[in-house]
Amino acid sequence: MPHSTPALTEADRLMTVCNSCRYCEGLCAVFPAMEMKRAFTDGDLNHLANLCHSCGACYHDCQFSPPHEFNVNVPQTLAQVRTESYAHYAWPAAAQPLFARHGMVLALGCVLTFVLFLLGFIALNEPEMLWSAHLEDARFYALMPHNAMVVLFGVAFMWMVFAIFMGARAFWRDAGAPDLSMIDHAHAAHDAARLTYLDGGGAGCFNHDDAPTDRRRLWHHFTFYGFLLCFAATVLGTAYHYLLARSAPYPWWDLPPLLGIAGGIGLVIGPVGLLIAKKRRLEAISTPGFYGMEYGFIVILLLTGVSGLALRVLGETPLLGVLLALHLGAVLTFFLTMPYGKFVHGLYRYLALSRYARDKREIGLG
Repeated sequence: MPHSTPALTEADRLMTVCNSCRYCEGLCAVFPAMEMKRAFTDGDLNHLANLCHSCGACYHDCQFSPPHEFNVNVPQTLAQVRTESYAHYAWPAAAQPLFARHGMVLALGCVLTFVLFLLGFIALNEPEMLWSAHLEDARFYALMPHNAMVVLFGVAFMWMVFAIFMGARAFWRDAGAPDLSMIDHAHAAHDAARLTYLDGGGAGCFNHDDAPTDRRRLWHHFTFYGFLLCFAATVLGTAYHYLLARSAPYPWWDLPPLLGIAGGIGLVIGPVGLLIAKKRRLEAISTPGFYGMEYGFIVILLLTGVSGLALRVLGETPLLGVLLALHLGAVLTFFLTMPYGKFVHGLYRYLALSRYARDKREIGLG
């Protein structure tokens, strides 16, 4: 059947070859999911692409990989389809070009928000407050009122959630919008939380030296759970303020700071590890044309973690104002660009795992 992009057409060709061979069916979820189909719609191929964790094992195991005339390169082709799917399903459609320029958008966004926060701190207070806020009891909120911070980031967060929801809904409709049971969600949550299919069938991810390792999985865990801990710290701090009437700043041994510190450490270790892992990836299975999005997502997470930890360590020095502007600028830029960058891969992959669990259950394999 005809497809809407060359990458989808190539993915259809490869899935037809792989369906005839089936040598790689034990490596990950992509190949068992593929075997449930005899023809592939665009939605089916986007589903398979988002099931792929790009470990590279099938490229190394395949007898038809380059330089064979069949030219079977499943990781690279599915990575191309996957990254194109992010833009295809983005809402609003006018924002789709942001994926190709994501690195530049992040850089400009961080610089602009940093400057605007600095100017805002000065406009709301005496200029010297920028360097003396650490002497005030309110600390952060001496520079920016709590309610103003809540409104600004609350609006940005709601926009992000709505835009991502609209994109995910389009992705799910294209996949056939299958009905899911709680068992399907449980299987998908388990596989997503453990990154079950990032191990190359057990050996790990393959690199330029052909030596598989499992460290990429570890760096993903640091990053993912670091982000969740930071989010939990924010939610708990909000509950402290509005439900318990306990206003920040909190001592470092209180639960919100402890969660934030642990999350910040995760957002430093994980992204640094991922940057190193990307440098070691085999060029033949990488995705050309999307390096800005790939690296930009990791760098903005790293900047968020580093600036948050620096704010905790140096928050009682004259650097408080500058570090606060840097951290808030990084977080705001991250929120506003989340629907138009690599962040959406987490949700799309969860949805793909959910459909895979449901399809297995329907044929009696779940």
